[in-house]
Amino acid sequence: LEEVKVLLEKATRKRVRDALTAEKSKIETEIKNKMQQKSQKKAELLDNEKPAAVVAPITTGYTVKISNYGWDQSDKFVKIYITLTGVHQVPTENVQVHFTERSFDLLVKNLNGKSYSMIVNNLLKPISVEGSSKKVKTDTVLILCRKKVENTRWDYLTQVEKECKEKEKPSYDTETDPSEGLMNVLKKIYEDGDDDMKRTINKAWVESREKQAKGDTEF
Repeated sequence: LEEVKVLLEKATRKRVRDALTAEKSKIETEIKNKMQQKSQKKAELLDNEKPAAVVAPITTGYTVKISNYGWDQSDKFVKIYITLTGVHQVPTENVQVHFTERSFDLLVKNLNGKSYSMIVNNLLKPISVEGSSKKVKTDTVLILCRKKVENTRWDYLTQVEKECKEKEKPSYDTETDPSEGLMNVLKKIYEDGDDDMKRTINKAWVESREKQAKGDTEF
């Protein structure tokens, strides 16, 4: 209808204007009939359905992956803390946690127009699915993973985290030259360091070489 109105404003020939005017009237009649039909259907629905059965649709935007969390443990539980502002104000059913023996996933629906998701696989040790639960506190979701074997300490939350940390530990071979172990440590620092750290190490290396060339002691 809006397009026809625009064309009608631009038209100059009488035959074209008459044709567009007829089309405009036709579209307006169709819209009027559809609006009447819609009103009749709405009235029928209101008559046939109870007000309690009418549920307002939940509109959610995109899903945000949760990457920041803290965790702690007791003799019986591994506790994961997730901070989400306003989470205590959403309906209880909007906060869902699914547990398996070695994983859990959290889904928070319709929090400030967004959904929030957190999936943790390969937990360090098995947990009891039946004994695990969640609690919603002010701006916080607390996930309680019940240890399958109580009174055991978890040094890491997941198996992957354990493997990554162990790979980062420098290996020392007592049978090799101690200076070689030091060089391995320096190499690790250099590879993981930022540009400033690399420039500092390079400068120290050059100065050390210059002293060696002059016959001075390296250290």
